[in-house]
Amino acid sequence: MKKQNYSMAAKASAGFTMIELMVVIVILGVLGGLVAVNVFENVDKSRVQAAKTDISTIAQALDLFKLDNFKYPTTDMGLDALVNQPDGARGWPTNGYIKKEPLDPWDTPYGYISSDGQSFELYSFGADASQGGEGTAADISMADL
Repeated sequence: MKKQNYSMAAKASAGFTMIELMVVIVILGVLGGLVAVNVFENVDKSRVQAAKTDISTIAQALDLFKLDNFKYPTTDMGLDALVNQPDGARGWPTNGYIKKEPLDPWDTPYGYISSDGQSFELYSFGADASQGGEGTAADISMADL
């Protein structure tokens, strides 16, 4: 008789109950959610930093353009003046100042304004691709470097 009771008790306690499985699934879901939030937050921060780095690099190319031509490209020329030689440009490098017209990390063209040829504004509208915003949607400009 003792052997029968022992084997019945062993069968009853073998495996996991449905409640135990549900608790484990809930814990895994909570942990997965926390990891996902942190990963996505870091991706957004990385994009903002990449935009700042791009703006700094483009500004250096614009400074080289000015050294060769004594003024920055006009607003109408835009950043394309760093890729394709504009009419009347002097000292043009064989491969241009940059390889291609850059897009920000959100696949939107960078904004460029130069009204007098002696100064310029360079910016990205951020994640929302529109003026203004907060957080990752905030505009990024030379002032943010």
